Amino acid sequence: MSTAAFSRFFATLTLVTIAATIAVVVLIVAARLKPEGGAAMLVGDVARNSLWLAWVVAAVTTAGSLYYSLGAHFTPCELCWYQRICVYPLSVVLLVAAVRRDGGVWRYALPPTLIGIVIAVYHTQLQAFPSQQSFCSATVPCSTRYVWEFGFVSLPLMDLAALAFIATMLALAAWLQAPDEEGSR
Repeated sequence: MSTAAFSRFFATLTLVTIAATIAVVVLIVAARLKPEGGAAMLVGDVARNSLWLAWVVAAVTTAGSLYYSLGAHFTPCELCWYQRICVYPLSVVLLVAAVRRDGGVWRYALPPTLIGIVIAVYHTQLQAFPSQQSFCSATVPCSTRYVWEFGFVSLPLMDLAALAFIATMLALAAWLQAPDEEGSR
């Protein structure tokens, strides 16, 4: 399979991940507005599987990143490295948390996720508007678009979508772990 085909595949996964994140957030809002409704039950179902869902996204993100470096031979820029530092450990941490059903994982997985989101937001806009000045080196500039699918999906946007989904799943795991007003969930 060619790098172009992989890029199209990962770009499509990115759009699905963005849609899933938005859908879950809409479900959460609907559940808060009508706690006895079907949305609340669906949010509960998603929450019970949130760590596994977060792990799958972290693992696919890590595998995709490794493919682009080792298979496609794209040289990561400085911002790419910082994003990887935030994402790679999540593949292991979230797997262990999912196996152990550790809803408290959000306490130590959410900080690197949020840091990665901040970096990915900056990097995404830098690739969307590449004529800006940046602190990245001239040999591997952060504005280089190795992937630019559908006219806007870049590698940093792929990472941003994954991290936003993971953050949402971690929030659901925290919500599931927190006792409600009667003391249990």
